[in-house]
Amino acid sequence: MARKRKGRDISGWLVVDKPAGLTSTAVVNKVRWALEAKKAGHAGTLDPEATGVLAIALGEATKTVPYITDALKAYTFTVRLGQATNTDDAEGEVIASSDARPTDEEIKQALGAFIGDIQQVPPKFSAVKIDGQRAYKLARDGDDDFEIAARPLWVEELVLVDRPDPDHVVLEMTCGKGGYVRSIARDLGAALGCHGHVKELRRIWSGPFDASDGLKLDDILRMERTPELDSYLRPLEQGLADLPELKCTPEGAVRLRNGNPGMVLAATVEYGDEAWASFEGKAVAVGIYKAGELHPSRVFVQPE
Repeated sequence: MARKRKGRDISGWLVVDKPAGLTSTAVVNKVRWALEAKKAGHAGTLDPEATGVLAIALGEATKTVPYITDALKAYTFTVRLGQATNTDDAEGEVIASSDARPTDEEIKQALGAFIGDIQQVPPKFSAVKIDGQRAYKLARDGDDDFEIAARPLWVEELVLVDRPDPDHVVLEMTCGKGGYVRSIARDLGAALGCHGHVKELRRIWSGPFDASDGLKLDDILRMERTPELDSYLRPLEQGLADLPELKCTPEGAVRLRNGNPGMVLAATVEYGDEAWASFEGKAVAVGIYKAGELHPSRVFVQPE
């Protein structure tokens, strides 16, 4: 018999302003313990030294994680010009340097090549798998004789926001799923002929979640296992913000909860569109709209 997972059946999102020095998984584990939750996960890894919004899903909200992962995200980051590192960030060893320093105008012109649909090679110190092994493990073991294939990335915006001194430039980027800010810094430095790596990185928003609304980890631990911390939970429906909402009939709600197509009231969707159905304000299912019914792919178990 399978072992029953301990914890509370709570569902929703907790937005954390992640501190530097912790992995995203470590933060999730602390939040899960603080809320005594049975199940928790996050929507998009941040590097250990990065800060900013880490959206943590609990219980049934974990079923909406893919929609936050796929959503646009925004970052502010500082690029250290004149140095390349083996990790493409400040944690690595300097492997190349240059005395060249581009002007602000040269940087602005170079940024254009990194906007729109681009091809990006992830850093060698990343979680990309190479023949079944994580690239960062191969790199740490000294086996850096491997290539990582380029992958597509949508960059909606990349702008220069500050130039505090000749060695540093602060950029802000809005991009889609799977982007590596470290690769942007590395490739920008190469394009400018001066090398570059990420010195500081902060995710300022992710889908509907904003870092300015996130809880500090110290505050979460101070409120651990109290109703006060529970009060900061956001409804799982916020994870579906980028999908159209369809109201379902009482009969449709029953059918959807049983995993069957259910009748919905549709005014803004077309045949084949992905959407979510709600009944009395609560998400019932996500699925594909076809001829007056939602065909569910994910069903939510929520109190009625």
